[in-house]
Amino acid sequence: MDTQTTYNYKVVRQFAVMTVVWGIVGMLVGVIIAAQLVWPQLNFDLPWLTYSRLRPLHTNAVIFAFGGSALFTTSYYVVQRTCQVRLISDKLAAFTFWGWTLIILLAAITLPLGITTSKEYAELEWPIDILIAVVWVTYAIVFFGTVLKRKTPHIYVANWFFGAFIITVAILHIVNSAALPISMTKSYSVYAGTIDAMVQWWYGHNAVGFFLTAGFLGIMYYFVPKQAGRPVFSYRLSVVHFWSLISIYMWAGPHHLHYTALPDWTQSLGMAFSILLLAPSWGGMINGIMTLSGAWHKLRTDPILKFLIVSLSFYGMSTFEGPMMSIKTVNALSHYTDWTIGHVHSGALGWVAMVSIGAIYALIPHLFGRKQMYSIKLIDTHFWISTIGVVLYIVSMWIAGVMQGLMWRAVNADGTLTYSFVESLERMYPYYIVRLLGGAMFFVGMLIMAYNMWKTIAGSEPADDAIPQTA
Repeated sequence: MDTQTTYNYKVVRQFAVMTVVWGIVGMLVGVIIAAQLVWPQLNFDLPWLTYSRLRPLHTNAVIFAFGGSALFTTSYYVVQRTCQVRLISDKLAAFTFWGWTLIILLAAITLPLGITTSKEYAELEWPIDILIAVVWVTYAIVFFGTVLKRKTPHIYVANWFFGAFIITVAILHIVNSAALPISMTKSYSVYAGTIDAMVQWWYGHNAVGFFLTAGFLGIMYYFVPKQAGRPVFSYRLSVVHFWSLISIYMWAGPHHLHYTALPDWTQSLGMAFSILLLAPSWGGMINGIMTLSGAWHKLRTDPILKFLIVSLSFYGMSTFEGPMMSIKTVNALSHYTDWTIGHVHSGALGWVAMVSIGAIYALIPHLFGRKQMYSIKLIDTHFWISTIGVVLYIVSMWIAGVMQGLMWRAVNADGTLTYSFVESLERMYPYYIVRLLGGAMFFVGMLIMAYNMWKTIAGSEPADDAIPQTA
């Protein structure tokens, strides 16, 4: 059977290449704004290069352009392979690619111009929001239509995670983005005050829970067993992981609003569900890592597997840290500090980016009809640069964040503050430099990946001995 003609790999190839391209763009903007925290003059007094405008460009580019493209790539590939049928509509699949690309370009234009709703992770204005909804509903039609016409009676667990992420993100986006337009570039949320904050963080945390967790767990449940050449450790545990995760995650959002005008009982509810999340998260992490039982030796020679397994380690770490930081007494120290930034990036770089990178490396040779990636040594180099970069980033932010929290609430015997805000800012400088170094290393890793991918697609002779490609 010629899988190249049986399955629609064209859209998978397009999204795979753009995953790497948007990763480079998003991380470059991240490095620029990290540098601006050390040297503020790097905005050159230009309004569209200020931190306040580039920061939402960075978050949208990394989450929705890079992460979103990785999810489109893998979900379109996995649903075809596990259901043993072609995507239900090539034209609708092509529309999702070009529509998503247009959304990203519109974000890249409007955000530096200051056209924004100012809602975290939902900054894009209403015309773009409508386009997002249209593309996303089309994505759902393609995905679930393909599942419906499957030739296998069973729906593999990865597709359950992809399906939950697609449905939930649609609901989150449509509800949170409800707005009253007053012009083509300006609208106001239909929600007011505290309700707006509650809806925003119901959206915000579940964007983390479903876009950045459930979707990427779909990647993990296909590519870890495939690359390891082993069945998933416990299929029963994967089903428990799925239902417990999607049941609990939806309620965790209020932990972003501790010590605010939000009712106290709502804050406590968010905290309780956040702590409960530890169990399914670690169940899934253990399930992924234990899939290597009997195949641990492959980690010595397979850098793709290193990416996948280390990503699970970061998933476990950040899903322990998150529930801990949701506890009110811990949150009193961590809230508004760079500890939160460290936590976010242990998940975003350590978990999301690394599992995506591993999956794309596994797919590229298969999608373009090559026996292997151009250079396995470059994949290994990429792995070590990325891992060291992530560790430098998050450890510097942990130390800086705890120091910030302690300095902000230190008081003298007479009740006055011991330190001014500027003094705490001065102490941040060494840690901001280390953070910049760590982020720059991760960015360099993406450039190495782009070169390796380009040489592979171009059909260059392999530079070194290969590991078996098992996608």
